[in-house]
Amino acid sequence: MTTEEPAAQDRPSGPAPGPDGRGGARDGGVHRSRARRWAGAVVDWVRYAPGTYLWLLILGANTFALVRMSPRFRKYFLITHSTNLLELGRHPIKVLIASAFWTETPSFLFWFVIFTLFHAPVERWLGTWRWLAVVAIAHIGATLVSEGAVALLIDANDLPARTAHTIDIGVSYALSGSVGVLTYFFARPLRWYYLGGTALFYLFLLAAYQDFTNLGHLTAYLLGLACYPIARGVPGGDWYPRAFDRWAPVARILGRPG
Repeated sequence: MTTEEPAAQDRPSGPAPGPDGRGGARDGGVHRSRARRWAGAVVDWVRYAPGTYLWLLILGANTFALVRMSPRFRKYFLITHSTNLLELGRHPIKVLIASAFWTETPSFLFWFVIFTLFHAPVERWLGTWRWLAVVAIAHIGATLVSEGAVALLIDANDLPARTAHTIDIGVSYALSGSVGVLTYFFARPLRWYYLGGTALFYLFLLAAYQDFTNLGHLTAYLLGLACYPIARGVPGGDWYPRAFDRWAPVARILGRPG
């Protein structure tokens, strides 16, 4: 017994179904299109924050080098690149720049996330030069305030003289400046929520760990807030997610512009 082959018009057309019975080729095209969109979004994000990711690249290379140093040499290296009183007196410009590219406790993944959350949005919004102005003001100003306090306490014999040689290095002062100025990126009332949360964070740090590093963090954050003239009038601010519209009564009370 023989069976006739179905006519061409009776045969199913289109791509062969995948293992789950669906159109495999079409699903593959959708996934590829989605992957291209994601890749394009990542490239676009990095392209408009070049300073942030170049800084991260240098920080990553320095982290790689730092973890391969012997503990004794690492300590010596970090002291000579620190913004402590001794090095500020000898090589102020060198250590103010160099200290922003090293961290005492290397953790590249942590800094990648934090830079992406704070530095990158500020640079994309303000532009690279304004962003650099903010982070330089925060980094240099906080360093001078914290080390100035150390000098005063050493002179008053409230701190030992060896404190002038301590390690004071890292990217956190500049980061705190970006955290501060990012306040003006948000529209009211989200701006007040962000301001309250970040201010409480830095005040808690200083209250819980009363040291000169956290004095510097709070100072850098306040200097970032003081950079409002740099951010004023820059397009792209007053950002407000539509998801917050459900809080319209609260927004009216707190003064969100309509």
